Amino acid sequence: MPTTPDAAFDIVVVGAGPAGSAAALEAARAGKRVALLERGPYPGAKNVYGGVVYGRILDELVPRWWDRMPVQRWVTRRSTMMLTPTQALTVDFRTEDWGRPPYNGATVHRADLDGWLAGLAQEAGAVLVPSTTATGLLRGPDGAVTGVRTDRPGGDLTARVVIACDGVNSFLAKEAGLFDRVPGTQAQHTSLGVKEVLALPREAIEERFGLTGRHGQDIEIIGCTGGIPGGGFLYTGLDTVSVGVVLSVTGLAASGTRPEEVLAGLKSHSAIAPLLRGGEVKEYSAHLIPEGGHDTMPELATDGLLVAGDAAAMCLAAGIWLEGVNYALGAGMYAGRAAAAAVTAGDTTKAGLAGYRRALEDSFVLADLRKLRQVPELVFSDRVQRTYPGLLCDLAQDFFTVDNPRPKPGLRRLVTARARARGLKLRHLLSDALTGARSFG
Repeated sequence: MPTTPDAAFDIVVVGAGPAGSAAALEAARAGKRVALLERGPYPGAKNVYGGVVYGRILDELVPRWWDRMPVQRWVTRRSTMMLTPTQALTVDFRTEDWGRPPYNGATVHRADLDGWLAGLAQEAGAVLVPSTTATGLLRGPDGAVTGVRTDRPGGDLTARVVIACDGVNSFLAKEAGLFDRVPGTQAQHTSLGVKEVLALPREAIEERFGLTGRHGQDIEIIGCTGGIPGGGFLYTGLDTVSVGVVLSVTGLAASGTRPEEVLAGLKSHSAIAPLLRGGEVKEYSAHLIPEGGHDTMPELATDGLLVAGDAAAMCLAAGIWLEGVNYALGAGMYAGRAAAAAVTAGDTTKAGLAGYRRALEDSFVLADLRKLRQVPELVFSDRVQRTYPGLLCDLAQDFFTVDNPRPKPGLRRLVTARARARGLKLRHLLSDALTGARSFG
């Protein structure tokens, strides 16, 4: 087994995030010589995510993963919150079923998660090459990818297949021309996530969020970004709370607003501030997120190269579903298997790597992204971002306001009056309802 970064490998995986580590794990399990490159000094060193990982894909990748994965809390309470500057309406669901194996989702810290996943790949035989950046692709006389250049002197790595898991704005996928057919600019399809991790006593978290033991809550928030397309989130860790906003890059630039100002506004909202009171900021971070959906994904393969995870825009931003890590894990797993099979077959051309696309087509990864391809545009529309949260909050306030001696108003009359006041026409409601029905039906 090679142990030096200048050795030849069967497969080089670039990026030790969830997609990359899953790819390296599966390829190494297949008996291939695998190098796993990581830009940071160790996997997770540069990652700032504190959110939810959903476990069903892990059932296949790491049996009984819940006995091994570094979990903060098991998510047993899932909430969607709609805000106006002075109102909040929350749909809140909790279940005991998610608090026992096989579990549904868990809050994690990426530094812990990435290190664990990369460790599994190493245990399977992959060689971790940290503090190394892939600066470009190596190509053979026929133009096929044959490895990667790195920023180490004399540290180029040759391979039969390269798997690019180098994150959003993947330079390797761009160099290979895989994004050439994606419409629009990348900025139009990208959001900026800004997050703070606040330390709070475990007892305070459990009291404020109504939790016990290792149970946790995931809150997704709409209407909290001050007119900039996006949303917010709040996740409970064991003794930390992660709070943040996700903002359209183009919308943020046009607004002239600093992202930390938007986050400060969310933290000070009357529905959020009591939950965070007394929290000590332990981490502030920002990260680009590919949220354009299926129609902004690049080609997934070319001769000698596969692309997976955020590098392939495999993030589901569908309002009630905001998921990325599980799609990265699935895509990485299938990429590792397809690359290993192609090496075994002696055909690492685009045709020889076509098993990757077939596996994705047969899985939730492309099925979900294709089915919900219209939802990102709907979610980022002005009506969903501003009109509907205000309308629903107004209706809730009207409905629960006791205005004796007047009789209680009918719901139809309230909806008509509030929709008219917000300039919402029937055709808008029908159009959005039809898009939602087609996507979620």
